[in-house]
Amino acid sequence: MAINLHLLRLFAAVVAARSFSRAAEALHVSQPAVSKGVRELEGQLGLRLLERGPGGVALTEAGAVLAARAATLFAAERDAEDDLAALRGIRRGRLSVGASTTIATYMLARPIAAFAAAHPGIDLHLTSANSRAIAEALIARAIDVALVEGPAVHPAVTATAWRADRMAVIAAPSHPLVLAGAPVPAARLADETFILREVGSGTGDVARAALAALGLAGGRRLEIGSTEAIKQVVAAGFGLAIVSAAAAADQIALGRLAVLAVEGFDVVRTLSLLALPDRPPGPAARAFLDLLARDAPAG
Repeated sequence: MAINLHLLRLFAAVVAARSFSRAAEALHVSQPAVSKGVRELEGQLGLRLLERGPGGVALTEAGAVLAARAATLFAAERDAEDDLAALRGIRRGRLSVGASTTIATYMLARPIAAFAAAHPGIDLHLTSANSRAIAEALIARAIDVALVEGPAVHPAVTATAWRADRMAVIAAPSHPLVLAGAPVPAARLADETFILREVGSGTGDVARAALAALGLAGGRRLEIGSTEAIKQVVAAGFGLAIVSAAAAADQIALGRLAVLAVEGFDVVRTLSLLALPDRPPGPAARAFLDLLARDAPAG
């Protein structure tokens, strides 16, 4: 029995969105139509594909198998569309870029704007999530270009260095250690609360490693899943944080944050492009990667 591709597309949309309602919004159809289509697919296959619950949807064993095949099928479809778009001079098509939060928020404005201006017919999407989630999205073929804060975060992907990113310890300008005006011994930070991104975030993982290298693996911690929220909490006078200097530059310029010089702290991480060895970039992705290469600062 041939699988109905329309019903399969509805199922794949629910898997990607982890929600019937969000899948319906993405497909511009009604939620009942999506639910009916998935039920029809399950009926045709004689297998339950999704478990529905108050927390959303979860894949059954059969659903996971089908979802993986569907991702490969629709990725091949997009690749075919990209190849045809190359013959049209990239005048039409779709490009989905995924980037970890710091990169998406602070480093992609110029290449995104340049690409949109050069290729107005391309339907451009930018997804922001932590590094682990971006790698998973690339593996699932949900995105075409992936940038993360660190080396490869999954054995199925390869990583290529894109640019360097210096980290900084930030504090409120009124913090006593900032007012002291001299580099602070790391031991002086033992009683400070550090505000960190969640595990799986490139920024959070780098911050934890830096604290361990300074002998500060213990101590008080507050975890917040947003660099912007972390900056606001620190600017309000609570705790210290380790973030990308690029992410803090705007608030430092406004005098709402300050860089705290810490003895022995000199952390520069590598921002990376992730790729799947068996999936060469399509024409639109290659054009965007060219812009990224030109936008990366020298050195």
